[in-house]
Amino acid sequence: MQRYFTNEPISENNTMTITGDDAHHMIQVMRMSPGDQVFVVANNQTYTMEIIEGNSKAVLLSKKATHTKTNEMPINVSLVCGLPKGDKLELITQKATELGMYELFPFAAKRSIVKWDKSKNDKKVARLQKIAKEAAEQSHRSHIPEIHNPISLKELIDVSKSFDVKYVADEEDAKIQERQKFAEQLKKVYDKQSILIVFGPEGGLDRAEIKLLLENDFQTIALGPRILRTETAPLYALSAISYEYE
Repeated sequence: MQRYFTNEPISENNTMTITGDDAHHMIQVMRMSPGDQVFVVANNQTYTMEIIEGNSKAVLLSKKATHTKTNEMPINVSLVCGLPKGDKLELITQKATELGMYELFPFAAKRSIVKWDKSKNDKKVARLQKIAKEAAEQSHRSHIPEIHNPISLKELIDVSKSFDVKYVADEEDAKIQERQKFAEQLKKVYDKQSILIVFGPEGGLDRAEIKLLLENDFQTIALGPRILRTETAPLYALSAISYEYE
């Protein structure tokens, strides 16, 4: 069944009205009609609901059942990605959402070739947020990752203070013959609730950035012996965490 996210409350008579793009998608795109059922996620709770009536502007649904099972990671994994070129951040957002990412912080790193115009931040973030929502629906999640505005190195340090575990992917570690395996590091943090991982843009992180992160309780990680592209590394890390925890 199709899955939709909403902020709309369920009324006392167990009905809910969906409007906007989701209503249009149900009626015009999916050609749904009264009697068809969908999953609706409201306040991180998933419900089975049946269409009572509707058109492309508004759909009235009736609650049939509540589901307590969740497909979310048992640990919250937040990503910090150095601003990459082209549409790579859109790819990261989509695939990382499918793989269980909790939230994403674009990072204005020293070696980021791309510089976002602050006047266009809201539009770009809204685009990424829409991609995250669609990917969360497709992968049957109960949480849509939040996409934040780009942050500076100083802001990254401030943000990191609320996390239990902090990693930075350092390509120099991948070149070390006796490097510590990422899987071994993950085995040491089973009792933690949140992980923050920083990835550089094309060209990697500057050594001064690495130094400052290490001074603020980050640990370096190596994602295998090969040097990964900026859009590949976050997906590798999420896959490794999923394998270890799920």
